Amino acid sequence: MKPETIAIHAGNFVKSATGDVTPPLSLSTTYLRDENGGYPGGHMYSRVSNPNRSSLEQLLTELEHGAEACAFSSGNAAGMAVFQALKPGSHIIAPDDMYWGFKKQLQSIFADILTIDFIDLTHTEGIEAYIQPNTVMIWIETPSNPLLKVTDISALSTITKKHNLILACDSTFASPCLQNPITLGADIVMHSTTKYIGGHSDVLGGALVTAKADDLWARIRNIQQIGGAVPSPFDCFLLVRSIKTLPYRMRGHCANANTLANFLAQHPKVDAVYYPGLTSHPQHSIAKSQMSDFGGMLSVLVKGGFDNAKTVVNNVHIFAQATSLGGVESLIEHRASVEGPDTKTPQNLIRVSVGLEHIDDLIADFDQALALIN
Repeated sequence: MKPETIAIHAGNFVKSATGDVTPPLSLSTTYLRDENGGYPGGHMYSRVSNPNRSSLEQLLTELEHGAEACAFSSGNAAGMAVFQALKPGSHIIAPDDMYWGFKKQLQSIFADILTIDFIDLTHTEGIEAYIQPNTVMIWIETPSNPLLKVTDISALSTITKKHNLILACDSTFASPCLQNPITLGADIVMHSTTKYIGGHSDVLGGALVTAKADDLWARIRNIQQIGGAVPSPFDCFLLVRSIKTLPYRMRGHCANANTLANFLAQHPKVDAVYYPGLTSHPQHSIAKSQMSDFGGMLSVLVKGGFDNAKTVVNNVHIFAQATSLGGVESLIEHRASVEGPDTKTPQNLIRVSVGLEHIDDLIADFDQALALIN
């Protein structure tokens, strides 16, 4: 089935006595046992599994063409479950512009447990030089946050298979409707479901989908169920509901972002625009080959420095100055001030999550804010 059909129907396998077309919300934390001690309904305790989480996990599995999925209470919890599943002393290769939340995890929580090299993964020809005897994983993020770098998933898969490594891909910026890393050779795909999958800035969540249910996946599933960083039934219910419109929402996000990126790329107050859909993007051809469209995220380098960037984000009217991304509303953010004093993000970079408002209004709003800077 096509993504539009999967999004609407794959999560509807939960049956109810009343014949609900949409899976009902099941709030029970515990489930009846039969006279032999079994669980005829398939669930024991809500931390381990529940109907709404099973529905969400089945839906994400089918959208990503995987074997199984694990849903978590946040994107950070999902990513951390992968790192927790690795043996102490393991070495990871990760992108130099890795999402700051994961980078902070690796540099603080896992500082004495794992070793990490942060490198530019867009230069695939140099990656093998960083592989050590204890290297177990290459973690990629494509498109990346906030520089919108694109990593060649198939090329990295060739390297990881050659060296018997795990290839994990943070595909949050793309969503399952634009990119399916497993079909390109990735072993695990990660999403912050808070973002495009939720799509309405009203639910927190994360998910992992695996290409195969192997020993690593068994450890990740155990961390999910025993560690307990799981989404509530209501969170899962909201995500399944939101996914039904995901393919159509992504079309609007992509169309608006492409138009805004092209407008800003020609603007006299802008130094550069990072957007994979622009032919000027250094990895445009790779993005075109592995994505069905280029996404709703872009970053802008305004002329000048910190002060000009802050002037722009403080003077837009439709764009909400807030963190996060992927909601129906457009968001704008001076990213370096979020990431802290050790950030390598340029001080004149503005990250934009392009929403579903009318594109003419978005362009006009950005244009009037840019007019206020020197």
